[in-house]
Amino acid sequence: MAHTPYVVFFFLLLTELSIGQREVTIQKGPLFRAAGYPVSISCNVTGHQGPLEQNFQWSVYLPTAPTQEVQIISTQDATFSYAMYAQRVRSKGIYVERIQGNAVLFHIAELQMKDTGEYECHTPSTDEKYYGSYSAKTNLIVIPDTLAATMSSQSLNKVEGEPLELTCEASKATAQHTHLSVTWYLIQDGGRSQATKIISLSKDFMLIAGPAYTERFVAGDVRFDKLGVTTFRLSIQRLRSSDQGQLFCEATEWIQDPDKTWTLITKKQTNQTTLRIQPVVKEFQVNITGESVFSEGNPLELVCLVVGSSRDPQLQGLWFFNEIEIGHIDAGGVLSMKKDYKERASQGQLQISKLSSKVFSLKIFSVGPEDEGAYRCAVAEMARTQMGSWQVLQRKQSPVNHVRLRKPAGRSVIVSTTNKQQTVWEGERLALLCKASGAESPLSVSWWHIPQNQTQPEFVAGMGQDGIVQQGASYGRPGYHGNTRLEKVDWATFQLEVTSPTVTDSGVYECTVSERTRNQAKDLSWTQKIVITVRSLKSSLQVSLMSRQPQVKLSNTFDLTCMVGASYSGLMVPLTVTWQFQPARSQAFHQLIRVTHNGTIEWGDFLSQFQKKTKVSMSSFRSQLQIHDASEEETGLYQCKVEVYDRSSLHTNSPVRASASSHPLRIAVTLPESKLKLNSSSQVQEMVINSNTDIECSILSRSTGNLHLAIIWYFSPVSTNASWLKILEMDQSDVVKYGDEFHTPRRKQKFHMEKVSQDAFQLHILNVEDGDQGRYHCAVEEWLLFTNGTWYKLGEKKSGLTELRLKPTGSKVHVSEVHWTENATEHRGVDLRCSLESSGSPASLYSVMWYWTRDTAGSKMLVHLQHDGLLEYSDETLRRRLHCYRASPTDFVLRLHSVEMEDAGMYWCRVAEWQLQSHPSKWVSQASDESQRMVLTVLPSESTFLSWIRSSAPFLYFLCICPFIMLILLLISLLCLYWKARKLSTLSFNAQKDKDLWVDLKRAGGRTTLRREEEEEEES
Repeated sequence: MAHTPYVVFFFLLLTELSIGQREVTIQKGPLFRAAGYPVSISCNVTGHQGPLEQNFQWSVYLPTAPTQEVQIISTQDATFSYAMYAQRVRSKGIYVERIQGNAVLFHIAELQMKDTGEYECHTPSTDEKYYGSYSAKTNLIVIPDTLAATMSSQSLNKVEGEPLELTCEASKATAQHTHLSVTWYLIQDGGRSQATKIISLSKDFMLIAGPAYTERFVAGDVRFDKLGVTTFRLSIQRLRSSDQGQLFCEATEWIQDPDKTWTLITKKQTNQTTLRIQPVVKEFQVNITGESVFSEGNPLELVCLVVGSSRDPQLQGLWFFNEIEIGHIDAGGVLSMKKDYKERASQGQLQISKLSSKVFSLKIFSVGPEDEGAYRCAVAEMARTQMGSWQVLQRKQSPVNHVRLRKPAGRSVIVSTTNKQQTVWEGERLALLCKASGAESPLSVSWWHIPQNQTQPEFVAGMGQDGIVQQGASYGRPGYHGNTRLEKVDWATFQLEVTSPTVTDSGVYECTVSERTRNQAKDLSWTQKIVITVRSLKSSLQVSLMSRQPQVKLSNTFDLTCMVGASYSGLMVPLTVTWQFQPARSQAFHQLIRVTHNGTIEWGDFLSQFQKKTKVSMSSFRSQLQIHDASEEETGLYQCKVEVYDRSSLHTNSPVRASASSHPLRIAVTLPESKLKLNSSSQVQEMVINSNTDIECSILSRSTGNLHLAIIWYFSPVSTNASWLKILEMDQSDVVKYGDEFHTPRRKQKFHMEKVSQDAFQLHILNVEDGDQGRYHCAVEEWLLFTNGTWYKLGEKKSGLTELRLKPTGSKVHVSEVHWTENATEHRGVDLRCSLESSGSPASLYSVMWYWTRDTAGSKMLVHLQHDGLLEYSDETLRRRLHCYRASPTDFVLRLHSVEMEDAGMYWCRVAEWQLQSHPSKWVSQASDESQRMVLTVLPSESTFLSWIRSSAPFLYFLCICPFIMLILLLISLLCLYWKARKLSTLSFNAQKDKDLWVDLKRAGGRTTLRREEEEEEES
């Protein structure tokens, strides 16, 4: 027991370990960083409890006071910083960046030499109890910046194609082991653009070219050489005009941290070298392309193309109309428009653009009469001077392109449908074409609809010459399901599409094409009409349900076919089929299964057993429902409901266009007739005692289908009024069970069954004895297993009787047949006797079995006194109520200790004679006989105190336990008296010692004192 607290503590420790402990991790040090540069230190916490977002506090232990904590910054408390760091924290020179809830970065924007120290990351506790680490430390060492990078500042003028070499000096004097990387950069466009990387020598001593110079580096045009410890050279074999700008060298110093990562600690740039490149001038030609004849209102585009110039020229493009400049784009890409054309350009009517380095474009979006005339372009190759201005190297002009307008001509309009049919089904796509003839010109169109039985046209949609579509008020509303769309197929053809028309879309459609001319006050227009009829899907929808098997045998398969008839079967419209079922004892249909138009299968929540044995198939306008393993629960009415959608419903939420239901069809599931037939002929087998025998059970015919058989064997003893006893049974699940009378190990060893073939079974009886004589037969049952796991017995047949007899052995047993009647009082004992007429052979042993029966119940074996004297009870609860013994060589007694009212009935015994067989040595029953029925009548007893005690179990237990309780109480009292006597004896002894002492000192006074003590003792 002394070790119990330690065991509890050990298990509590294991429990805490299993929960997890807090652990703070900081970036491993020491970290070397240069003064004047930033530093970032990572810190995270794991295994914590509480919120996901944890707080962090940063402190430092300076070398001057290594044990004193100096608080720097906290994510929780804005007043956490000490005065020496407060200003840098407020100015964001020191700050904490949260990476995630449990991880941060500590930043110092510009390190100072005094920042050297041991930095601590602490996380305030959010746990229920302190467990784990709550802080971590790392060392930061600030070193001086010793990096130097130099290159003389100069200006170089080169010609395109010449070589270039530049060198820079880069050195460091850091005491720690560091690496150096050197990179050459180019800044183009006079310093306005971002620096472009040319080539670099990395910290890993690898040469890496920039993206713009990779190809030239691979070709050997760009080189990087190290000419000593501190000298680095850039070489370009053939300069290009794109190399012009400011070049400089950048050196970077790297150090490897303890976590094996390389970190930048210093970086320096050299002075810049200005490089100007004079391009090589090449002759080129300028051509102009574009159509010469245009229709009024159409767009006009002229393209100016430069042919034969240098690979990357800097060109200026100019456009002229009737020898007057329209505008130009200089070599820097800046657009300049003349005053007369600047307003048209701002309104989006005219545009000058540079499509590529050698292609210029002039576009007029709507040509008018004022645009007729002579167009040409001029291109000048430019180069920048040392002062930064542009210099014209050469200039070329294109030939003149004359532009004229095409005169409008008369037109005609044709309206038709794409499929040449003027009648469509509801939901079927309706596409109307309106085509105008004549010369190409900007056209506008408007569609009108005159519904049936109306005269007022409704505006459907229109498209202007600018391509803007306008929907009609009725046809563009959200609730309209027709979903109209107007498209321009080509300049003269317009298509109006109604993707999902309804019956209300029938009527006359009118197309009006208009052309706008500048020379006429009114637009020209042409009109044509077409009659369209939209037929309802419901008008020809019919649904029928049929089955080839309205009468279905149990466990068979039946199918139902739902046929959809419609005049539009060729449209392949989507269908939703719902199968409904009304059970035989129900008044309402329930959804069985629903196959939607988009392929989804939805099961009903009624009669879930259908899901395990139902198969549904869908094809065009046909659905089949197949149900396997039919049971009586599938008896009832079946019906299918069909809903028709248009073809666009697969991609939209279109409503149901039409629906119809079939007539109800009744399916009756009937039980199959059992065709089971057994061999009913009777036979007699005469056996020698102690031999083995087989009893046959043959099936002559049986029902077809997936049926299971149960085989039961019965036995009736020789007694004239003996009932049939079940020997054993192999049920439909092939489980073997023995009857109550044959459940003993000896009986199980004697009787067992064998399946000889599919239709033949045998009962094997080993070591036949006298008690085995009697009649035998088998019963065969056919069982059906339903899908829900329940069994149904289809039929049952019994075989003929087989009588088993033993050949006479000379032994005879005769039990007295005197009729005996006895009255017994309730709760009293009674003896029942069974007597032999003679004692029999001295070599014989006898066994007796006692039976009991009542008018309302079958016979029951109570107890078996075996030939070897062992008692075997049919029910172990009878062991305390009755006892069987052999009172004399000829008398057997059954004693009932305490008779109850339910013990009344008829009793009889069966005595068997046993003799020892020599081959093999075994006791074998030779003969047996039964007694007459003995009638026992139980009379109710009078209620007395003694009987009440016997009948009351709790009170009887009390009487038994009470003496023990009294004895325990008596022992406790005696122990108390003994303890008190011992105490008084001790007090008396102490008083005597005191008296002897006082007699010596003061004898006279002692008498008085002693007398007083004696009086006190007597009083006590």
